[in-house]
Amino acid sequence: MTAPNATLMISSHCHHCATTLAALADLVKQGIVGQLTVVNVERHPELADAQNVRTVPWVRIGQFEFTGAQSAAELKTWAERAKSEEGWADYFHQLLKDGQAAHVVELVQAAPDRLGAILPIIANPEASLNVRLGAGVLMEEFAHSAALKSLTARLGEMAADPDARVRADACHYLSLTGSAEAEPYLAAHADDPDAEVREIVRESLAALAQA
Repeated sequence: MTAPNATLMISSHCHHCATTLAALADLVKQGIVGQLTVVNVERHPELADAQNVRTVPWVRIGQFEFTGAQSAAELKTWAERAKSEEGWADYFHQLLKDGQAAHVVELVQAAPDRLGAILPIIANPEASLNVRLGAGVLMEEFAHSAALKSLTARLGEMAADPDARVRADACHYLSLTGSAEAEPYLAAHADDPDAEVREIVRESLAALAQA
């Protein structure tokens, strides 16, 4: 896997910037980061404005953006996972936890194949309510899209999850695919032991019939 590049924006009076710079420079030495670009925002405020940077240190590793202090271990982890679906799932989880669902939508709009990274969040019954709600906003945004239709089989598998919350969400999102391929997965759970799941299956099948 190609090592991601990184950009770091700092200021001359930032206490955490020097630590972050040293950590990223070490990742370059290790080959975990391919290239590091460092910008002093006091010298180039126009570059900070272009990225809407208001706080330093500001770091971009691949397409992952972070503001504030990050440990060397955290930066290494993000760099190692910058191009994997698991990394995107973790990144989306963090953004949704911070209430940045709109930014997640923008990232998926830029590369629709990233939508699959939301599935591990949906499959995690322990995810917080605001994270699960944020995942729902994303799925609604891409209803009937090719990106969501391509996830039909994976959602179908999730519809058989042992946790009723996961089954319920998966069945609802199957209806958003607008795909006839979703019908067998839904029909298989028409007699689900959970009443809420059964109701969502009925509603989802009705929605697909009208799609």
